[in-house]
Amino acid sequence: MSDLYAEAVNSLPGRLIAGRLGLPRPARLRRHRPGDPVISGAVLIGGAPGGRLTGALQRLIVQIGAQRASAGQTPVGALVFDATGIEDSTQLVELQRFFHPNVKRVQPCGRIVVLGAPPQSPSGRSTAERSASVRRATAQRALEGFTRSLAKEVGKGIAVQLVHVAEGAEEQIDSTMRFLLSPRSAYVSGQVIEVGVPVAESPAIDWEHPLAGKRALVTGASRGIGEAIATTLHRDGAQLILLDVPALSEDLAKVADRLGAQSIELDITDSDAPARIADSLNSGVDVVVHNAGVTRDRTLAKMPEDRWSSLMEINLSSEERIDDELLSRGLLAQNGRIVCVSSMSGIAGNAGQTNYATSKAGVIGMVQALSGELAKRHVTINAVAPGFIETQMTAKMPIAIREAGRRMNSMSQGGLPLDVAETIAWLASPASTGVNGNVVRVCGQSLLGA
Repeated sequence: MSDLYAEAVNSLPGRLIAGRLGLPRPARLRRHRPGDPVISGAVLIGGAPGGRLTGALQRLIVQIGAQRASAGQTPVGALVFDATGIEDSTQLVELQRFFHPNVKRVQPCGRIVVLGAPPQSPSGRSTAERSASVRRATAQRALEGFTRSLAKEVGKGIAVQLVHVAEGAEEQIDSTMRFLLSPRSAYVSGQVIEVGVPVAESPAIDWEHPLAGKRALVTGASRGIGEAIATTLHRDGAQLILLDVPALSEDLAKVADRLGAQSIELDITDSDAPARIADSLNSGVDVVVHNAGVTRDRTLAKMPEDRWSSLMEINLSSEERIDDELLSRGLLAQNGRIVCVSSMSGIAGNAGQTNYATSKAGVIGMVQALSGELAKRHVTINAVAPGFIETQMTAKMPIAIREAGRRMNSMSQGGLPLDVAETIAWLASPASTGVNGNVVRVCGQSLLGA
């Protein structure tokens, strides 16, 4: 559905009126097209003294064919700052020293990425060592407030992220940085992403087709976000198995035919559904995307038990049973991926959605609880949490609620199903082997729960 407000305020007369009245003017976000470079524009790299990622960043810039920005060059496509060397709060001034003279040089739809160290519990044998550890963790945690505030200041479709890179994971930043620097992350901003030691050896990657030779299962694949996920994974080279309920068999068949995919028609809440899915994947699977889900909104005082339980079965309990079946049979491949679709409702809550928000918060809990165990099996699990995404469902909302959903984020607009799909494709990549247990919001930095 078109955003008439955004179209109006981006017209010539609309720009003048919006400027005089102080109205938000959403930027036209740049999104990835096949063949595009990773980033358009030069990259300016800075860092605090003692940072450990400068070498990895310089190597990455060369690999992606980007230009290093020179002093005073304007505009630039991205600012990247290595903050891993910040040891205490007095050194946080390094952020001001780098960004103050440079932040206005970033071109519209540009990128800002700060790389830090994971804030960790105090460690060390002596009192002095523990004190230094506390100060280091304090300063590194402060980076989150900086990046999230900067993301709300910059405007112009510029996205700002914080990436925590564990010691020993310096060579695991490529997949994440390629995603965050590129238009693939158009509607992702204000996020904190953890990159840790790899769960498996990262193979050589064809960055245009990173999923070549990989099998991917996508549930709820017949339309909307599910169809976008399937299309994007297919673009990246995946062989697809697409699943949806029999009632949507016609839509599912159209998507499967277009993408040359295998299709499975079943209700994932059926008692035999996990076994039937596993039987269809008896030769193994590399990527499982849990996208199937429903909303059945009603205030808790008016919600009967069956309305609660049926939603919970679809959105959460069935995912647990499917994963259990696939794992018990050993069907997830080495360096495999599970990616779950949660929701901003599961983070911030939403009136009339106690059942939905509970289920989506449960998805986040499942990701966090399973990540350590799956790492031992050389598999990662992550989640995306979409905010307001332009779909058939949101198009049916009352106009006041729809407009509020679009504007209550730093981008002042709704996202597209493609934005969710691109984020899932990054998490599904074999190169994202150090990204595990993350929940990444695809919400334009929602002002609720962010």
